[in-house]
Amino acid sequence: MGETRYNGPEMNVKKILVLLLTAALILVLFLTRTRHQTPIPEPESEEETVDASEQFLYISPYDSLFRLYADSVCDWKMLAAIAYVESKFDTTARSYRGAQGLMQIMPSTYRHLLARMGVSDTMAQNVELDIMVAVRYMDELSKSFYFINENERINYILGSYNGGSNHIFDAMRIARKKGINRYNWSSLAPVLASLSNPEVYNDSVCQYGAFDATETLNYVRRVTRKYNEYKSKDLMFRALEKLAENNK
Repeated sequence: MGETRYNGPEMNVKKILVLLLTAALILVLFLTRTRHQTPIPEPESEEETVDASEQFLYISPYDSLFRLYADSVCDWKMLAAIAYVESKFDTTARSYRGAQGLMQIMPSTYRHLLARMGVSDTMAQNVELDIMVAVRYMDELSKSFYFINENERINYILGSYNGGSNHIFDAMRIARKKGINRYNWSSLAPVLASLSNPEVYNDSVCQYGAFDATETLNYVRRVTRKYNEYKSKDLMFRALEKLAENNK
């Protein structure tokens, strides 16, 4: 009896792995859509109406509020990244410096921004207000660094959110004096780190004295890394959504 040969498509290892990966991605999408749906808050106006049927990547219980108040300065995943680094999404968190809540804003800054927003500071602090104030704070910081291109500006905003803009501007004045590019965060970071050196902070152009930038520089790196992680997950989620739609 002669040898029987199969002349159909060859199912090599690569094709099998692709099929298995596709099946796994579809399973992840199914679990994500059924287990991790965040509640959407009641809209305050017609402009804030959210399409409840739209699916989103799950990051935290506060995703719907992040999406509601995100703006052109930072998208909702950036707000989520800040909240994660600041408080690990713990609304009761308090720092050793006195910062409070989900977004870890200092009480004095919180009251100041509420006043600028026309909100009474007698109102109890809550998650929604925390996010609203954080967005307002980042908007104001963005205006302070309006002269820096958008791709770089977020680093200056994050650095100021953590360490205050005064020290960032001190570092920029030092950088200018030394001929260092003050509009690039990678170039400015070593200058900011040098503000703990008496030879630097005693310079006449340095107006706000010594500053240990270790925490601030680490903060910018951590938020950026977490934001990039969330962006990658969101891209995967969107790809899975499209794949599921195409397979219907």
